[in-house]
Amino acid sequence: MSNTPDRKTTAAQAKQSVDEILRAAESWAREAPADLTPAIRAVCVRLAEMVADQRHYLTPLPEPQESERRQMLEQLAEQLRSRPVIDGIERDLQELADMELRSTGSWAIVPTAQAEWITTAIEYLDTQAATLPDGNRPDPYWADDVVAGIIASVRAVIGVDELQARHATPQPPNPTQDDA
Repeated sequence: MSNTPDRKTTAAQAKQSVDEILRAAESWAREAPADLTPAIRAVCVRLAEMVADQRHYLTPLPEPQESERRQMLEQLAEQLRSRPVIDGIERDLQELADMELRSTGSWAIVPTAQAEWITTAIEYLDTQAATLPDGNRPDPYWADDVVAGIIASVRAVIGVDELQARHATPQPPNPTQDDA
C-alpha cells in the first residue's frame, strides 16, 4: 500500500475549501453594499490563493500528512484560479494585480510583504467604496474589518494558524564528552 495521498480525496478537500472560502467571501460581503461584493470576493480569493501558494514555506508536518497537505493546497490554489471561481471578478483580480497584489514567495517569508498586502487590500476596497454614491458608502473603517475578517476566515478554512513562513531556529549544540 502506498503512502501517497489519494488524489481524489485531496481534490475533494480542496473543492470543499474553495466552497468554504467563497461562502466566507459572501458572508463578509453581506454587510456591504451589493456593488462591493465582487471586490470583496476578489480580495478573499486572492488571499486564499496566496496562502495556498505558500505551502512550501509552512512548518512541515510528519509524513504522510505533509504530502497530503501540500497536494491539497496545490489543488486549492489551482481551483482558486479556475473559471468558475473567477467568473465575474476578473476585473477586480486584474485591478488587484495592477496594484502589485500578487502571490510571491516573498509574501510567504517576509512579514512586511504581508503587511503591505493588507494595506493594499484595504486601499482597494476603500477605493471601490469611494465610487458609490454618498448614501451607499459603508462606514469609514469597514474595509479594515472586512480584510481582517477575510484573513481570519481564510486561515480557519485552510488550517493555517499564522500567515508566515517557517523560520530556521538554531539548534543547541550537542553535549559532548569531556574535551580534556
